[in-house]
Amino acid sequence: MAQQLRAAGLIWKPGPGDRFAIPDRDLDDQVFVLSDMTIEVYHGQEGRLIGFNGTTEWALDDVELDEALWLPHEGQLRELLGGTLRALRREEKGWEVDITLLGEDRTFAARTPEEAYARALLHLLAAAAA
Repeated sequence: MAQQLRAAGLIWKPGPGDRFAIPDRDLDDQVFVLSDMTIEVYHGQEGRLIGFNGTTEWALDDVELDEALWLPHEGQLRELLGGTLRALRREEKGWEVDITLLGEDRTFAARTPEEAYARALLHLLAAAAA
């Protein structure tokens, strides 16, 4: 869905907390999060600890922004739908999102809320490009 959103013209303005993937680099199953700090849970002598680290050296170093694929979360998708969003409903087989665009009501169904929001956003992007 993220690839479809990018292909439809969704522009990513990276910020802390944003999730992204790096396709085509044998990292397809990894989800990365932009952060000002690296925070990790590790085991110490007194139990599990949360460590706050400045930076982590890693062999990947830098990646061009256009090589990364933004994975917008539910709140970001909802915000991008803006005033067109009317409702999110739990249904027997998943979720439905209702939007109104130029007086036309549309419903988009999916397995998860994020996917339903993304389907609705794809419709908005297609309408904006037309």
